[in-house]
Amino acid sequence: MSFSAPAPASPPQTLLAFDFGTRRVGVATGNTLLRQAQPLKTIAAAGDARFEACARLIAEWQPAALVVGVPFHPDGAEHDNTRRARRFARQLHGRFRLPVHEVDERYTTTEAHSAGARDADAAAAALILEQYFREHS
Repeated sequence: MSFSAPAPASPPQTLLAFDFGTRRVGVATGNTLLRQAQPLKTIAAAGDARFEACARLIAEWQPAALVVGVPFHPDGAEHDNTRRARRFARQLHGRFRLPVHEVDERYTTTEAHSAGARDADAAAAALILEQYFREHS
């Protein structure tokens, strides 16, 4: 009889998730070991200042990948914010050269508001990351 050694477990990886908005971007972190997300903060900046704030968080947390919530209409149709969120995801990838995963984020901000979250945008980013973990279990 021959037994092979079990495949080594991959080391835990940190991820950052973003709930994109035209005025604010919620940010959350989590890791692949615990598969739980924690709201971090909301970035209330535009243009280069927004990406500078993202750069500081990426430098601090050293994520292996990024997750961006992409909104759709209830029937799954795209709208202007769908395209804006996807553009933001492409910009993150282009600037930071990290893998960027998109997650359908319908209703996450509404859910975060109804849960009474202190920082609804960051809480929505945490919901997006937890959804990513569920979809990639």
